[in-house]
Amino acid sequence: MSEAALSPVYDPAAVEIKRYQFWLDGEFFKAARDTEREPFTIVIPPPNVTGSLHMGHALNNTIQDILIRWKRMQGFDTLWLPGCDHAGIATQNVVEKHLAEEGVNSRELGRAVFLERVWQWKDTYHTRITKQLYRLGVSCDWSRERFTMDEGCSRAVRKVFVDLYRRGLIYRGDYMINWCPRCLTALSDIEVEHEDETSTLIHIRYPLAEDEGSITVATTRPETMLGDSGVAVHPQDKRYSALVGKKVILPLLDRPIPIVADDYVDPEFGSGAVKVTPGHDPNDFAIGRRHNLEVIKIIDENAKMTEAAGHYKGLDRYECRKQVVEDLQELGLIVKIEEHEHALGRCQRCRTVVEPLISRQWFVKMKPLAEPALEAVENNLTKFVPPRFTRVYQSWVENIRDWCISRQIWWGHRIPAWYCDCGDLIVDYTDPQICPSCGGSALEQDTDVLDTWFSSALWPFSTLGWPDQTPDLTHFYPTSVLVTAYDIIYFWVARMMFTGLAFMDEVPFHTVYITGLVRDALGRKMSKSLGNGIDPLEIIEKYGADTLRFTLVTGQAPGNDQRFRQESVESGRNFANKIWNVSRFVLMNLVDENENEPQFAPFKPDRLPGGLNRADRWILHRFNETLLQATALLEEYELGEAARLIYEYLWNDFCDWYVELSKHYLYLKDNSARAAEDRRRTRSLLVYLLDGVMRLLHPFMPFISEEIWQQLPHRKEEALIVAAWPQPEELFSFPEEAADMALLQDVARAIRNLRSQVQLPPGRRTAVIVRAQGRAAACLDQERHHLSRIAFADPLTIHPDAVKPPQALTAIIGEGVEIFLPLEGVIDLDAEKDRLKKESNILLAEIKKTAVKLNSPGFIEKAPAEVVAKEKSRREEQEIRMTKLRQRLQELG
Repeated sequence: MSEAALSPVYDPAAVEIKRYQFWLDGEFFKAARDTEREPFTIVIPPPNVTGSLHMGHALNNTIQDILIRWKRMQGFDTLWLPGCDHAGIATQNVVEKHLAEEGVNSRELGRAVFLERVWQWKDTYHTRITKQLYRLGVSCDWSRERFTMDEGCSRAVRKVFVDLYRRGLIYRGDYMINWCPRCLTALSDIEVEHEDETSTLIHIRYPLAEDEGSITVATTRPETMLGDSGVAVHPQDKRYSALVGKKVILPLLDRPIPIVADDYVDPEFGSGAVKVTPGHDPNDFAIGRRHNLEVIKIIDENAKMTEAAGHYKGLDRYECRKQVVEDLQELGLIVKIEEHEHALGRCQRCRTVVEPLISRQWFVKMKPLAEPALEAVENNLTKFVPPRFTRVYQSWVENIRDWCISRQIWWGHRIPAWYCDCGDLIVDYTDPQICPSCGGSALEQDTDVLDTWFSSALWPFSTLGWPDQTPDLTHFYPTSVLVTAYDIIYFWVARMMFTGLAFMDEVPFHTVYITGLVRDALGRKMSKSLGNGIDPLEIIEKYGADTLRFTLVTGQAPGNDQRFRQESVESGRNFANKIWNVSRFVLMNLVDENENEPQFAPFKPDRLPGGLNRADRWILHRFNETLLQATALLEEYELGEAARLIYEYLWNDFCDWYVELSKHYLYLKDNSARAAEDRRRTRSLLVYLLDGVMRLLHPFMPFISEEIWQQLPHRKEEALIVAAWPQPEELFSFPEEAADMALLQDVARAIRNLRSQVQLPPGRRTAVIVRAQGRAAACLDQERHHLSRIAFADPLTIHPDAVKPPQALTAIIGEGVEIFLPLEGVIDLDAEKDRLKKESNILLAEIKKTAVKLNSPGFIEKAPAEVVAKEKSRREEQEIRMTKLRQRLQELG
């Protein structure tokens, strides 16, 4: 026996830092662009340069890395292209907050100086994010790293903007948009998050202008009544048919406004009459256009009241609301105020309530771009995993509205449009020097920047060199898989589909793998406000990246949220230690004492050696099964199930059984040629199987698998990361031996269970009697040396006519195999009977208590259904335990 090259205790940090540098130095991540091999491409969802990575990033990147490492081992020409997103509004917000903490007003700095500070921020956090990805073990091709505002991506953005403008798909106009008074910019519809909140619905009387009486309207935003230019009723509402065409007097401002009839109005809501504020509500804007109503802006970009609001000018919108209600109450114009649930739109970035405003903005016409993107998914050119998200995508694309792409911030791609004093608008691929219409040179560029998602929409092809037809673009586009969370299907996935088809005439990816969210142990979304966020780096520092990766992947299923639990992390850590320890055992037992070289020949799967025993054949059969099933699961993107399958094989079959059984041959004190041959065969199989299982494990736990694999003898490849994925072997099919081993395992487990029932200490050998016939008896008799050792059965009797002793515990395995554990002389029978009787009495009291509760009509009727179900389940468990106790007492006489 020799010392293994692996240290006695697994140190994840030392292994992971060393191995990642080994991969970088060997350029194993770098895509070869080998046209003879099939490409497999993933572009990373670029993390925002706003801060550190969170647990969602860890999950997303782990999944991508598993796919890339697996495909690399399968022989594909793999490219995982990394990069970061400039994240316009989000990054500007965090830098502004950072400057404010220094006492610096970003607006006072000016655009140029502020942008210098943002670039400094970007460089700092880009470096931090890259180091975090290194620690996670991602095998990105860092030589091709991109940034959404680098020179190449910027050129792509400009070309797309100009092309769309010249196709008539980008336009500028005054329309109702979402405005964030905090970020001071327009937002697209999907950058507004709507949340149900309890508010008040205020019913207000508007007096008729020429007749007696009034008409009552209901609103949640009384301050906007100052901008009313009409009241609308439904055309079929007979209550108001005589009033259509007449006027009411707008309270507080005494302005006459018309009553119009419009199908949009719901006659069942409130009074059936609604106030119309075209300047501050998208639906009212549409009604106003249909009836030529005046558009009045009474709230400005800072959410303060304008001059058009009369004496309310300068008030904050909420201060104005309070004052308007008080003034209306003084005039006796409020009919009633009631609680009301309604959806309130908030800025996705800063959570400020969004204000609908009429504003001059840049828009993209989406219908012409959406139709091909819808057809591509319907024709299965791009598929979603899991498929249910196909409908989510389709629903949004079918109902898409034009996209507001201009943002009133400084950080981002400047809109390539210039204005001349002559009124001409110039949109071009290069910066214009003179106006083509008047020849003047006094040109001013639009101050707005593009929505962040405009550049992100080009990511799958801009990162590969487009608009140039580069070798990378030719070879690696379209990409293979996009891994992303379900919450950005609208923001990103759909828009990449639009641009990919519009500019590359191909879908940008063939598969969209949707992940869920990583929640805390209680199922809550991780957030700063709750203080329940978990830093992935802290987990990596304490437990290792492989443990974090394995915990995340086994806890997830495509599209489903998962809970991150501490016990799962510790289970992953235990698995890593198990792998390390069993590998040390194998490596330490490859040579005999006083020998320097391993005494065995490489195992050749295409030519099985003679002398394979039942356990050898079984473990090869199980390896084949695991390989086939794991590969099939990976093909179906069931990564968590594949990982669990490999875990079961490695922990149970290989470690707990085959390695344990191999000790019989490794430790046999026999110098015969037969014993030497058994040792050589066992060693060769141990090395072969350890090599194979490290290959299976590598995509999931790359660090520990590479470290162990590098210590194995007879390696042909340079590194595990580029070693071949195992292939199933027809010669490894041994179904009969697999069935025999299943029987042996069941018998061994049953003996251990019987021993535990009477609390026999581990290692104490006791007699065991097995009654079995036919093939089962023959199998157990042939493997008695194994069974006796692992079940501490001595003497072990196996006979078709074996008789149960008077006082013995019994277990039945399948049909025809009975196991008896004689107790006389093994334990104090009287003491054991007393213990079982006491346990029975305690359990009987518990059963009676549960029965009283379940027989109580009040409990059944009033308790929640899950509580009742829990009590019923408890009763069933108690009855099963009581049956077992009575059976054991009966067996003891």
